Amino acid sequence: MNNFVEIKNLEKSFGEQKVLKGINIEIKQGEIVTIIGSSGSGKSTLLRCINLLETPTAGTIEFKGENILDKGYNLPQYRAHVGMVFQQFNLFENHNVLKNCTVGQVKVLKRSEEEAQKIALENLEKVGMAEFAYARPSQLSGGQKQRVAIARAISMDPDVMLFDEPTSALDPEMVGEVLNIMSDLTKTGLTMIIVTHEMKFAQEVSDRVIFMDQGVVAEEGAPDKLFTKPKEERTKEFLQRILE
Repeated sequence: MNNFVEIKNLEKSFGEQKVLKGINIEIKQGEIVTIIGSSGSGKSTLLRCINLLETPTAGTIEFKGENILDKGYNLPQYRAHVGMVFQQFNLFENHNVLKNCTVGQVKVLKRSEEEAQKIALENLEKVGMAEFAYARPSQLSGGQKQRVAIARAISMDPDVMLFDEPTSALDPEMVGEVLNIMSDLTKTGLTMIIVTHEMKFAQEVSDRVIFMDQGVVAEEGAPDKLFTKPKEERTKEFLQRILE
């Protein structure tokens, strides 16, 4: 299996502050990788660099063997292949649910309105939100908004899905419904990179878990090994703190 996404020596600074310090990660097609770590360890910045919401200060990000940071690389096309689900949903408040799920398809993928609606409705059905197709985001709960955001992202037929702490802004009773949808998605063969603090979920769905600490990859491994027999002292300390 070739590496689908390969991150080499990635660095990101904001002014004097170095947030990512030489990150190296290889992700295979269809792999489910979760990234865990304390707040401020650089997890979200890493995701934002992968989909170029932030421009890396140094290093390379290869997608299917090509460096997306090269001059002349087709960035709009790359962005169309990478779906992202945010903490705060990022839905268009002035559009109804269906329109939220079709606008990108029509603009970026050049699908007809009719085809885009058909795909959007199928995906809203998958996440249990088809009946809310004509509701506005303001009429939905946090959990419902996040399910719409997932439907919107998968309607773009992405090759890779990035999830940036998708449950952190939700009320506790809403968390389960979003994790269930994500859990179903992990069975579809989609490549997924998930930043999460839901340890049980990470343990159950991941092929591999990456523990980040202070801007570096401190440890990575299969979930059963990393959660039960972490090698690094700082991984042990983090897990003890979070699993207590």
